Amino acid sequence: MKVKKTLALACAIAMLLALGGCTSGGSSSSSRSSSSSASSKSSSSSSASSSASSAISSEISDLFSDLESGLESSLAESVSPTMSTDFSEIGALDAEALGWGPGGPVDGENRSQGAIAYQEKYGKYDAYFIAPSSEKIYLTFDEGYENGYTADILDTLKEKGVHAVFFVTMPYVKEQPELVQRMIDEGHIVGNHSNKHITYPSLSLEEAKEDLMSLHQYMLDTYQYKMSVFRFPEGNFSEQALALVQSCGYKSLFWSFAYKDWITDSQPDPATALETMLKKSHPGAIYLLHAVSSTNAQVLGDFIDGMREKGFVFSDFA
Repeated sequence: MKVKKTLALACAIAMLLALGGCTSGGSSSSSRSSSSSASSKSSSSSSASSSASSAISSEISDLFSDLESGLESSLAESVSPTMSTDFSEIGALDAEALGWGPGGPVDGENRSQGAIAYQEKYGKYDAYFIAPSSEKIYLTFDEGYENGYTADILDTLKEKGVHAVFFVTMPYVKEQPELVQRMIDEGHIVGNHSNKHITYPSLSLEEAKEDLMSLHQYMLDTYQYKMSVFRFPEGNFSEQALALVQSCGYKSLFWSFAYKDWITDSQPDPATALETMLKKSHPGAIYLLHAVSSTNAQVLGDFIDGMREKGFVFSDFA
């Protein structure tokens, strides 16, 4: 619509310029053929010509103004908007570094009281430590590096019809393009786990934003994929960092279940791990599993079946 308006304005200006030329020329010719007329008639004709020219000039000026405005609007619409960050406002918030782990007491539904408390306190920043109490639960994987199990995990998820959130770093997406593309193609969410896996409270607000958005832009440029979910490295955050991430258009996804599964040369026993994962189930659970774990890859199918038998529904995070 803006382009059509611009073309119409350009054509109108051309027509008015031509009309102005004709009017001016006509007045001159009339003046020559009426050389024998009274001087008062010549004066009247000249005055009328001058008025017409002034009117045309005014219209042309107005159209130029409309044209300039239309072009500015068209250019503005052709440029993708960028997220602005008010560092002064965010900088006034608490910068204390806080660690996260859902251990400690649970309520009658087996839900971590610490997760519930943090959810109530920090949920306003689009942060999720635990989901609302319902049968819906969420499965997430952290991908610090590839240890040979992600393809098996994706196979199991596809077989079971479950979508997960895979949190990746810059090194991972550069080193594992086939797996990242498969995550996207199979309907999973690819989450931002930072560029360099540095705890954000240890960075300035400017440095943290640069780290976050550099991976965001790389995914956009390389995979045409827009990230919208973030997980803080090590779960280490601050109120400042939560507000910063939110200002960049992201939701922060923590977890309400995790266990010691990331030490690759000391993996938990599969049977014991599965028992723990099922025993700690709860409404609105957000499961964090590490994809480097051979145990997780081995028990994932049984875990999904077991949770479904309990009445839980694996849901897509939105």
